[in-house]
Amino acid sequence: MSWSGLKKSLNRATTSVMAKTGNMGDRSSDREFEEEEKRARQLESKAEKLHKEANGYAKSLREMMAAQVRIANTLEQFYDESTPIGPVGQRYKDAVTKMESQARDEVDASYRTSVLEPIGRYYAYFPEINEAIRRRNKKYLEYDHAKSKVRKLVERPSQDSSKLPQAEHEANIARDMYEAMNAQLTSELPKVIDSRVAYLDPSFEAVIKSQLSFAQDASNTLEGLRQFFPPEPQGYELAEQADGILQQMRGLTICGLA
Repeated sequence: MSWSGLKKSLNRATTSVMAKTGNMGDRSSDREFEEEEKRARQLESKAEKLHKEANGYAKSLREMMAAQVRIANTLEQFYDESTPIGPVGQRYKDAVTKMESQARDEVDASYRTSVLEPIGRYYAYFPEINEAIRRRNKKYLEYDHAKSKVRKLVERPSQDSSKLPQAEHEANIARDMYEAMNAQLTSELPKVIDSRVAYLDPSFEAVIKSQLSFAQDASNTLEGLRQFFPPEPQGYELAEQADGILQQMRGLTICGLA
C-alpha cells in the first residue's frame, strides 16, 4: 500500500472511531436509513433461519423414511411365512419402501423446487444488499471526513488560500455521492422488505401442501395393513398384555438359573 493510501485508510478508521464515540461535531446521521437498515438486518436473520430450517425439514424427512425402511428390514428377521403375521412383515416392508421412494422422487423433488430453491434465492440477495450498505457507509465516512477537513481549515486558515475552496469542492462531491447512495438505499430497502410477502407466501403454501400430501400418502399406504391386525387395544389393556408376557418369561426355567 502506498503512503497516500495508508494515510487515507488511517483517516477513514479515525473518522469511524470518532463517529462511534460521539466525538465528531457535525456527524451526518440519517435516522430513516438506520431504521430501514435495522429492519433489513432483522429480515436477513429470519431468512437465514428459515433457509436453515427448511433444509433441516427435508433432511429429517429423508432420515425418517430411511429409518422406517431399516425398521421394516429388522422386523422381517423376526418372522417367517409360517407365522400368522409373517406375510404382513413383507407387506410392511414393501409399503415403507414405496413411501421412501415416493418421498425421495416426488415429495423431495417438489419440496426442493417450490420451497428450498425460492427461499435460497431470496436469502442469496442479502450479501448484495449488505455490500450496498457497506458502500453507503464508506461514502458516509468519506463525507464526514471531508466536512471535518473543511471545518479545520475554517477554524485554522491555511496560508495557501486555495486549500479551503478545494476542500469545500471535495466535500460537496463527497456529499452528493453519499446523499445519492443514501437516498437510493432508503428508497429500495423498504421494497426489499415488502417483497417478502409475495416471494415467501407461495413457499409457505407449498410447505403446507407438501406436508399434507406426504401425510395423506403415508396414511393411505399404511391403512391397507390395518386389516391384518386385531382391533387396537386400550392403553391399559396393552400394558396388561405386556405385563402378562413378561410374567410368563419370568416363569421360564432359564430365568432362574444362577
